[in-house]
Amino acid sequence: MENPLHGGHIKLRHIQCFLAVAQSNSLQRAAERLSITQPAVSKTLTELESLLGTRLFERGRRGAELTREGRVFAPYAHACLGSLRDGIGQLAHADAGDSITVGLGILPTVASVLLPAAIQVFRQTWPMASLRIHTGRNMELLERLKAADIEFAVGRLGEPDAMAGMSFEHLFREPLTVVVRAGHALLGEGALVPMALARYPLIVPPEGTLIRQSAESVISAFGLPRQLARVESLSVSLSLELTMRNDAVWFVPSSLVEALVARNALVCLPMPFGGTDEPMGLIQRTDIVQSPAAISLLHAIRQAGLQREQARLAQA
Repeated sequence: MENPLHGGHIKLRHIQCFLAVAQSNSLQRAAERLSITQPAVSKTLTELESLLGTRLFERGRRGAELTREGRVFAPYAHACLGSLRDGIGQLAHADAGDSITVGLGILPTVASVLLPAAIQVFRQTWPMASLRIHTGRNMELLERLKAADIEFAVGRLGEPDAMAGMSFEHLFREPLTVVVRAGHALLGEGALVPMALARYPLIVPPEGTLIRQSAESVISAFGLPRQLARVESLSVSLSLELTMRNDAVWFVPSSLVEALVARNALVCLPMPFGGTDEPMGLIQRTDIVQSPAAISLLHAIRQAGLQREQARLAQA
C-alpha cells in the first residue's frame, strides 16, 4: 500500500476530526466541537479511512465506536497532534520564556498533600512549564478526562461504566478520620455515647462522593440516627472554622488534618471500626500517549503517592 503520508495526503483536519469523534463517540458532538457540519465530519472520516485502507469507526445507534484498527491508530494520532501543539506553543512563547502547559485533575482532598512535593520535583526537569490544575469530585474529573480537557487525573477508582477506556494505577490509601478541636467537651466524656455525639454539628463530604459513603458507614457504626442534620462541604477552610469555633465533628480524609493533629490543634476521635480507607491513584485514558512533560509530572506524583503509602504503612 502506498504510504498515505507521501504527497501530503493526510491533512491536519483528518487527525483533528478523527480525535474529536474518538473522544466524543458521536459525529454530531464532534461536529459541534469542530464548528463544522456533521456531513463534513462524515466526509473527512471517509477520506481518512480511504487513505489508510481500513475502517476506523463502527457507526450505529450507539454512536461511533472505534474499531480495533481505530484503537491502534488513536494514540499515535493523539501524540502527533499533541507534539504539533507543543511545538507551536514553544515557538509562540519562546520570546516570553513560556513553555508548554500540562493539565491535570485532582481531588481537593489530596491536592494539598501530593502536589507541593510533586511539583517541586517536576520543576527540576521542567522549570518553565505551566500547570493547569482542576479540582473537583471524582466524576467531574473523569468527565474532564474523557473530554480531553486534562491529560490525567488523581482520584478514586470509579464505577466500571465510568472507567471505560481508562486505566487506574493505585498509589496509596486515604484513611477517613473523625476530628474535633482540642478541649472539645466530647474528649472529657470517656466512652463516646451516640446521643452525646449527636449534640454537635456533623461535617461530612457532599452526597454522591465515595468518601461520603465511608462517612455514613462510620456514622452508622457510631450508632447515630440517620436523620441527624449534616453540614455538607468540601471546603477545608470552612470545615476547619466550623470545627474550631462551632464545636463541629468533622469527618475528613486524614491527610488534610494530619499537621493540625500533630500540633494538637485537632484531636482524632476513636473510630468504631477499621476499613474506611479509600484507594487513590492515577487515572489515564488508554487511547492516548502522554507528552514528555505530562510523563514527568506523572512520575513525580507517583513518587509522592508511594512515599505517602510507605509512611502510612510504617505508622500502622
